[in-house]
Amino acid sequence: MSSLVPFDYVILRAAPRIQRGEFINVGAVLYCRSLDFLAAAWDVDQARLKALDPAVDVDVVCASLDHIRAICAGDPVGGPAAATGIGERFRWLAAPRSTVVHPGPIHSGITNDPAAELDRLLDAFVR
Repeated sequence: MSSLVPFDYVILRAAPRIQRGEFINVGAVLYCRSLDFLAAAWDVDQARLKALDPAVDVDVVCASLDHIRAICAGDPVGGPAAATGIGERFRWLAAPRSTVVHPGPIHSGITNDPAAELDRLLDAFVR
């Protein structure tokens, strides 16, 4: 078994009508500096999202989540943020914002498998 290392994560929230303060968890971003790991995963429950706002454009929410995943991967599709260092990308993604998809607070943990931990976070907080 590999040794445990610290990681930070944020849960991604979709708030179709931000002014109402209602949201559902739709994804997570996990950053593990010691393993040079940054990734996002998401799973949108369209029925739950539409319960908050029947007029929500689910495709726009999913496109925002794909953009976040591109930034994590350092893919140029992610724009200028994707060209920064891995730690700066995480801090940029974790910064509070008033958009349809936004991060919750930063939390920490320890793991020896960040990819499996990201999947566990989706099971625990999103699915």
